[in-house]
Amino acid sequence: MPEIIELTDLSAPELDVYGRLNEAQLLHYFEPERGIFIAESPKVIERALNAGYEPISLLLERRHIEGEAKEIVARCNVPVYTADEEILTKLTGFKLTRGALCAMRRSELPAVEDVCREARRVAVLENVVNPTNVGAIFRSAAALNMDAVLLTEGCSDPLYRRAARVSMGTVFQVPWTYFDGDMGTLKRLGFATAAMALDDNSVSIDNPKLATEKKLAIVLGTEGDGLAERTIADCDYTVKIPMSHGVDSLNVAAASAVAFWELGKNGSAFPQ
Repeated sequence: MPEIIELTDLSAPELDVYGRLNEAQLLHYFEPERGIFIAESPKVIERALNAGYEPISLLLERRHIEGEAKEIVARCNVPVYTADEEILTKLTGFKLTRGALCAMRRSELPAVEDVCREARRVAVLENVVNPTNVGAIFRSAAALNMDAVLLTEGCSDPLYRRAARVSMGTVFQVPWTYFDGDMGTLKRLGFATAAMALDDNSVSIDNPKLATEKKLAIVLGTEGDGLAERTIADCDYTVKIPMSHGVDSLNVAAASAVAFWELGKNGSAFPQ
């Protein structure tokens, strides 16, 4: 059974992971071993547990121990630190979503080849730095027929608390890993590559030829500047989403949803 610990001393070192360490420090917490991430809200924690991530401790509003987090508590044989909302807010600096945080150990990331082995539709993110955008893209990828997500090292970490929360825990459902950005790697794995870019030398997203590609990687670039010119040149297609009313572009998260919906139709390798 988990140990329920009423908080009386917010300076206790075991609480550092919740209030005094930043994301980078958590990432390197057990260095040279893999680090820690913080999952926020019962739904996100549940999906992380279902994916096999190991909990270290829980931080819960008292009212949620027998409420929304009851099933999570029953599954986690770890310390459960608890207090009322106003006390926890003093520790974390923000109001907990659904009153729940869980410190969890990171798992080893798979190889690109393993992530892509059975996939037919893959999302590739190049230097998408905003964790909210990364989380939203994962949510769209899960909902709209993407089999996997690849990220360059310049992207925000999908396991950052905000990214995982915005994704509604889908970062624990969609296979993903980091990627060196070389389009040649994807081509060697049998993928045609489609760069989403505002380029006059492009095809419309509803071009019938795109739908015929058995394996397709949809490549999205950083906020503002978009994809690097080299990346666009190395892709098989440059794809544009038609716009109206003088709008020249969409936010990358919004563009990803449109792209995944159109290009993922009947393309996913896995049951939905």
